[in-house]
Amino acid sequence: MRIEELDYELPRELIATAPAEPRDSARLLVCSRSDTSRVEHRRVRELPEILGPGDELVVNTTRVLRARFEAVNLDTGGAGEGLYLSDAEGGAGSPRWLVLIKARRHRAGRRFALLDHAGAPSAVVLTLLERVSDDGVWLVDVSGAGGEPAPAVLERLGRTPLPPYIRGARRDRGEAHEDAHDRGVYQTVYASDDDVPGSLAGGSVAAPTAGLHFTGALLERLASAGVGRAEVTLHVGAGTFKPVEAERVEDHAIHSEWCRLGERAAALLRARASGPAARMIAVGTTSARTLETFAADGEPAAGAWRETDLMILPGHAWRGLDGLMTNFHLPRSTLLAMVGALFVGGVPRLIGLYEEAIGEGYRFFSYGDAMLVLP
Repeated sequence: MRIEELDYELPRELIATAPAEPRDSARLLVCSRSDTSRVEHRRVRELPEILGPGDELVVNTTRVLRARFEAVNLDTGGAGEGLYLSDAEGGAGSPRWLVLIKARRHRAGRRFALLDHAGAPSAVVLTLLERVSDDGVWLVDVSGAGGEPAPAVLERLGRTPLPPYIRGARRDRGEAHEDAHDRGVYQTVYASDDDVPGSLAGGSVAAPTAGLHFTGALLERLASAGVGRAEVTLHVGAGTFKPVEAERVEDHAIHSEWCRLGERAAALLRARASGPAARMIAVGTTSARTLETFAADGEPAAGAWRETDLMILPGHAWRGLDGLMTNFHLPRSTLLAMVGALFVGGVPRLIGLYEEAIGEGYRFFSYGDAMLVLP
């Protein structure tokens, strides 16, 4: 597949810079994988009337870390900005992190003091040790943290890791938003505090955004309607923001992420392997990717963590789900290819639905509206 096949034109005014209020008032384009005539314009709050007994929503319970940080270069006085990615091995006493950092004239030895929320330098200092990749990932030594683990440091000093396109659109429109507000709304209501040794220290650097539309009241109404809920966890890495630069999508080096199944999700997958089972609707591409990763197992088990670098493209043989609720994705992205793989008619069918959504004024990307792809 050539990257041009995943392109479409989006008016910049349709990039959502804030979520719908309340969350479940977001618009929902309902369509079918196989029936091209089914296109409905609904609201997320109407899900209990669209789904029913025998349906299972599969949600990603990862928690978003306050992974973005602002800093001052202690050697030059210049500003720096970055994103915590993970803890790293090594070091004789002081911890080490992998970070994606924006700063001019990177070189080993440069020191950056993290800024607190008042904009003042803190005691926590990152020293650049080694460039890990050409896209700005560095191994850093962390001093001044006083033994605090990364999530605790980030909770004190970090910012909400909103995608660059949201922050860019806000700047273009002259909009001011408090980070404290984003911290609350850029988190699902069912996020948990689970930990993964050696990965993202128990969280994500981006939200599983389809899940942002749910409220506690909506979840209760879905349960009353007989809709089940199963849980998976996939900790979203920074690679989710990485554009496809290869001419062929298959040549793109996809990032790996840690994921696991909850008990109910594992049982549902095992049931699917042996005969007719519940209709499984993944909430978000992260849930879909987790289900497909584990569905390849003969006996998928709950609780065991694994890394996945599964890239789903048209032609994929789906095993773990029947449908998908998802937001509208960036052009020229692997996520667009994944959603297109659901449809009879593939990506061209999906692009046609996106064009209809654009014509109807739907809001796009992480804080935007959603679509529900049914069998």
